[in-house]
Amino acid sequence: MPVEFLTDEQAEAYGTFTEVPTRPELERFFFLDDDDRDLIALRRTDAHRLGMAVQIGTVRYVGRFLGEDPLAVPWEIVEYLAGQLGIEDASCVKRYPERRSTVYEHAAEIQERFSYRDFNDRRWAGSSAVSCTGGRGRTPRGRWRCSTTR
Repeated sequence: MPVEFLTDEQAEAYGTFTEVPTRPELERFFFLDDDDRDLIALRRTDAHRLGMAVQIGTVRYVGRFLGEDPLAVPWEIVEYLAGQLGIEDASCVKRYPERRSTVYEHAAEIQERFSYRDFNDRRWAGSSAVSCTGGRGRTPRGRWRCSTTR
């Protein structure tokens, strides 16, 4: 007999932003540390620096990359990250997904840099190197984030 763990509404909302993060959530999941800044600094334009920062924070907060629409985030997040990066015109981020492959290349770089692993990657299934406490902890709603232990 199949068992459903999530309601249809919960399943639909999983891995997306359903509300604006609180100030403590912004500070916890979207604060850019030295490792983040080192990776972001390799980008040539403000749009790419800010876009990559959005992806870094998003994967920490919702536990996955947003793929086709990496900017489907509350504007408060973009402004918070732009402030940390010294970017005056946060709207420049709208140019970030113009070259679709950039979004996926950045996601792959983030995944490698911070040792995030995909649940569907069979190489890591059942491995003791995979931890469901994640490198940065739980998501705001108490869900576990999985990544390799560091």
